[in-house]
Amino acid sequence: MIEEAYLSKLAGELAALEVSSAFNMRVKSRFDRAMSGLAIICLAPFLIVLALLVRMTGRSVIYAQERVGKNGELFKCYKFRTMYPDAENRLKQLLSSNAELKSEWDTHFKLKNDPRITPIGRFLRKTSLDELPQLWNIWRGDMSVVGPRPVVVDELYLYGAKASRYISVKPGLTGLWQVSGRNDLTYDERVKLDADYVDNLSFALDCKIILKTFAVMVTQKGAY
Repeated sequence: MIEEAYLSKLAGELAALEVSSAFNMRVKSRFDRAMSGLAIICLAPFLIVLALLVRMTGRSVIYAQERVGKNGELFKCYKFRTMYPDAENRLKQLLSSNAELKSEWDTHFKLKNDPRITPIGRFLRKTSLDELPQLWNIWRGDMSVVGPRPVVVDELYLYGAKASRYISVKPGLTGLWQVSGRNDLTYDERVKLDADYVDNLSFALDCKIILKTFAVMVTQKGAY
């Protein structure tokens, strides 16, 4: 498959790419494990309540989608389901009948006023609470607390020469893009922020991004 060949090519480029010191990566890994485990335990009652609310809009509670991880390896990324059960069919109908929405989707891989989203789903997206199940991805080692947001294979092509930087680290629950404007930014700006994060990766930078994330969740800036 062309996707597999592309991911293999990027993985080969990693040998020539220096990302950060081994010390930083060890600290980051241990921090991820500790934080995700603590968060899952402390937030368990809250997660159950959110799961019940999502369950009221359809049978499935968790939405799993294949995303690109470190070294180009694919993994199942978990989120609370925020769309109606027939969302995929709705999307196909929308994009085939509305050129403006298709252009927006092709540019951002999102729709600002997405009719597929449920009322509770809209609240979860605005507050970023739909992404809390990714704590399990972090615990498993698929993701990090801080890093580039996980993308699907089709999006990785948009990273161009910076794609090897993207797959040199684990994708994150939060990151530089989320605290710098999020969906208010262009995709090119997002790519640049992800590359800048990798080039300047440090535990201190991760801590700053985590602190800023709480402020962004409150203001809901750029979230939809």
